[in-house]
Amino acid sequence: QLSLVESGGGLVQAGGSLRLSCAASGRTFGSYTMGWFRRAPGQEREFTAGISYNGAKTHYADSVKGRFTISRDNAKNTVYLQMNSLKPEDTAVYYCAANQTPRVAEPYDYWGQGTRVTVSS
Repeated sequence: QLSLVESGGGLVQAGGSLRLSCAASGRTFGSYTMGWFRRAPGQEREFTAGISYNGAKTHYADSVKGRFTISRDNAKNTVYLQMNSLKPEDTAVYYCAANQTPRVAEPYDYWGQGTRVTVSS
């Protein structure tokens, strides 16, 4: 069982930065593939970034590649999403999720409640 809580969302101007955090409870955090997803208003949820259990491999959606960085600290049971050069189209609710396979693609087993990011133009 894993419980996930996101934080760090907020309002930022275009071109700015935010760092999202996702704190996990559970002794086996280090064995999970972690992902960040987002759901923009009126749109389907989409994959944003993923990271392997040990942080050795990362994957990004084309729309955020070069601007967002996913990382994790297994000692702190936390995964991060550093978001730079934010654009209004990055406005969404961001969710972190965990799965017990090596794949970053869905399905995921556990989800957080989400944190809202709003980018103003």
